[in-house]
Amino acid sequence: MSAHEVPTPITRVPFFTKGTMIVAAIAGLGILAYIYRLIYGIGAATNLDDQYPWGIWIAIDVASGVALAAGGFTTAALADIFHKERYHVIVRPALLTAMLGYTFVVIGLLADLGRYYNVWHPMLPSMWQGNSVLFEVGMCVMVYLTVLYIEFLPIVAERFGGRVSLPGPLRVFNKLIDSWLTICHKFLGRFISLFIIAGVVLSCLHQSSLGTLMVIAPTKMHALWYSPISPLMFLMSAIAVGFPMVIFESLIASRSFKLKPETKILSSIATYTPVLLGAYLAVKIGDITLREVWPLVFDGSYESIMFNIEILLGVVAPIVLLSQRKIRNSVAGLFTSASLVIFGVAFNRINVFLTAYTPLYPGKPYFPSIFEIMVTVGLICALVLVYRFIVLNLPVIAVPPSERGTDKATISTVKTA
Repeated sequence: MSAHEVPTPITRVPFFTKGTMIVAAIAGLGILAYIYRLIYGIGAATNLDDQYPWGIWIAIDVASGVALAAGGFTTAALADIFHKERYHVIVRPALLTAMLGYTFVVIGLLADLGRYYNVWHPMLPSMWQGNSVLFEVGMCVMVYLTVLYIEFLPIVAERFGGRVSLPGPLRVFNKLIDSWLTICHKFLGRFISLFIIAGVVLSCLHQSSLGTLMVIAPTKMHALWYSPISPLMFLMSAIAVGFPMVIFESLIASRSFKLKPETKILSSIATYTPVLLGAYLAVKIGDITLREVWPLVFDGSYESIMFNIEILLGVVAPIVLLSQRKIRNSVAGLFTSASLVIFGVAFNRINVFLTAYTPLYPGKPYFPSIFEIMVTVGLICALVLVYRFIVLNLPVIAVPPSERGTDKATISTVKTA
């Protein structure tokens, strides 16, 4: 991070614009659909049944959401574990994206749970089930989300430490909250590396375990996606999409907040992506070869078309594009390549949990209801709004002096994870 670029709230940008008002309206419709589901039940709000127990809420809101939030642990590992100091400028936005991503994954998961009010049960040792993959995923996500909020606390302390001023009767809590923020700011930063390491380990555990969910259903999975090494491929694809997600988020934020893109930094981390995608592709090809399913890749079926779209657009095309320096140094090239990787990973999760799955006794094909679509789109829009609010009020994005807001008191050069 340049000495002249420090994280600061972007106070000169208004929260509401024509675009954010449209996004807020869509988020509002999603919230109404979400409330309808909670009140009237999963059967009334979805097209799920005993044959198709999982729909887009699992494929998109949970599986894709968890994978696309991987930028937090990959960037933190690169900057803090491998000591690539120059990448600290993008760690905070990546951390925020991961924190919000996992938060909304949990919110989406609550909608998918039949008895959502029992979600707290895994916290009780008497209800643990060590043989369940979902139990491991749930515990890891729960702990990792806590770790993400702990990692984000120093940013909150940096912004409000010494400036807590609650109004009216709440002012009796000013000293208590300010003391707590001071402790977080001074002492938590000393141990932040431990939480970063814990976050990386927990991410690797549940990213891979998501790929284990369908391993127990070989007779219900299409051979193009069923594999005993699905956990490895899920982990590798999540790691590969981490940096493209950071690139995508950074470029979108730069355009939205009228900031100069961090092209040099983004171009630099983009060089890792072809290597990571290439390793994933090599494992994928080896898996297909060993399982002798190459004929299915070219049989012209619906499944083969979906598989080829996933591989060609989501893996091969980004490898070719990001292997060229001219593309990596171009904002349009970076955005296009990152978008393709994100599309490929999300499409893979949709294929694994929806396209590849065929129940033993299918009555009719699954298609999401309007409520399922509204909740999914609404959650995405709500995440965008919360991200915008936090960036406008907390020191997350590093900007040069010429592009900062007027709230100079919030500017701090303290580097936190």
